[in-house]
Amino acid sequence: MVRVFLSGILFLASFAALAQTSVGIRGGYATSAYSYRATPSTRTTSVDGIGKPTFALVFEHFNAKNAGIEVNLQFLSIGFAQVEDEEADVLLTNETQFDYLKLPVLSSFFLGRSGRFQIKLGPHFGYLLQAKDTKREFADASPPEIPTYGGAGDDPRRLMYGITAGAGISKLFGKSTLTGEVRFAYDFTNPEGQDRIFDMNSTNLEFTLAYLFRIRESKNSSTPK
Repeated sequence: MVRVFLSGILFLASFAALAQTSVGIRGGYATSAYSYRATPSTRTTSVDGIGKPTFALVFEHFNAKNAGIEVNLQFLSIGFAQVEDEEADVLLTNETQFDYLKLPVLSSFFLGRSGRFQIKLGPHFGYLLQAKDTKREFADASPPEIPTYGGAGDDPRRLMYGITAGAGISKLFGKSTLTGEVRFAYDFTNPEGQDRIFDMNSTNLEFTLAYLFRIRESKNSSTPK
């Protein structure tokens, strides 16, 4: 799967000769939130997520005025922290972390020249590298709690897919670009692969900074400088 992601980025990079292209790194902090239905007859329950650092390799390619594409190869950790009874004197918590290799493929639009406002939107795909239960303090709750995913007998679904949207401000310094950005992602993925609960989905919010370096100049004056 990692080879597929890398091959996709190299395939996109083959178009670099046609327009302006930049590469770089992006890093920051990501938080997540989960909701689930234990059975078809129970209502949706929301649980707290976890927050972790995230980082990515970035490929940005503009082939039209004020519009282009951005592809990231991102390491992302998301997960949940479910409390048994928030009103209890002693809080018991189950916490699970999912580590993904994520590939957002985003259409990118901007306004401005040296200082830009950017918006981005597109699908994302991912592959589960690891699931681990970092804390497990209660079981046999009613309605049923979210099950374990990092045990020897667990078999979570590996593929991730969803929609990502972002907005940010960037500043150009010669061939370099510095960008501050907020992204929101909704995952259609349900990691439950053993029918222990009916449904589950997640969202995550990212606050990041990116540094890009222009590796190919545009030959078209209508593309950004």
